[in-house]
Amino acid sequence: MIYELRIYDAAPGKLTNINRRFNDHTMGLFARHGIKVIGFWEHAESADDGQLIYICEFADQAAMDAAWESFRADPEWIAAKAASEVDGELVAHITSIVMTRTPYAP
Repeated sequence: MIYELRIYDAAPGKLTNINRRFNDHTMGLFARHGIKVIGFWEHAESADDGQLIYICEFADQAAMDAAWESFRADPEWIAAKAASEVDGELVAHITSIVMTRTPYAP
């Protein structure tokens, strides 16, 4: 297994909108495309222009690449993203870190 840590730096005032988009659209699309989310967090001192942090689990790099490629090409995702960004982009910057477990991880 590999894990992908994703950190979304929200555009000013847009963290609530990012969370709404995940709740209303993204999570169902993730399931459809084989993107298993381990958990979501917000930066503890985050305001509405803070960070959304989450971790995804994939069988391997090829599975991760295929899942993201199919997700990004999904017409439903394209439409949901466009509709949620009529007043501007929600995410200012995305950080992605691919991780593997250490032998001593619980």
